[in-house]
Amino acid sequence: MATTTEERNRAAAGKKAAATRKRNAARRSQAARRAAATRADAEKTYIEGLAIQAEKALLIPVGAALVARDSLVETAKGFQTRTGVERELKRFERRGNTARNRTLRQLKRSRTQVEREIRKRRTQATRLAKRNRRQVEQQVKRTRRDFERNATNLQNGAEKIVDRVQEQVTTTS
Repeated sequence: MATTTEERNRAAAGKKAAATRKRNAARRSQAARRAAATRADAEKTYIEGLAIQAEKALLIPVGAALVARDSLVETAKGFQTRTGVERELKRFERRGNTARNRTLRQLKRSRTQVEREIRKRRTQATRLAKRNRRQVEQQVKRTRRDFERNATNLQNGAEKIVDRVQEQVTTTS
């Protein structure tokens, strides 16, 4: 019995559908495996993070204590013999001397700056006083000159009036 074209097409479509279902099932299965692995990694990472934080909380004070111990041992090394003690004392003296000299230089620099500022302001004040004094003297001279001119004009005017009055008096008499 020969199969018809329609039957062949249906069979092919069924095979295609079965293959698609199989691929989709494989993809879902693979995605589920990836999701499970991601969740496991996240849980593992979270737990590892907590472990790292706990470890840091423990290691920091231990490290600080060891650094302090090393510093103490290093400091004590210089004081084990008499020459070591003398060497350390000289080192401290040099360091103190250096610090003192630096401070003295800074103080001298500051004092010099203050003195310069004071001289500058004193000079400015002196110049201002001289300028104001000159201006006042010039104003006084101008005022005196104007006053004298006005007084002279007033006196001349008064003399003219007196002369006219005398003329009138002599002409009327």
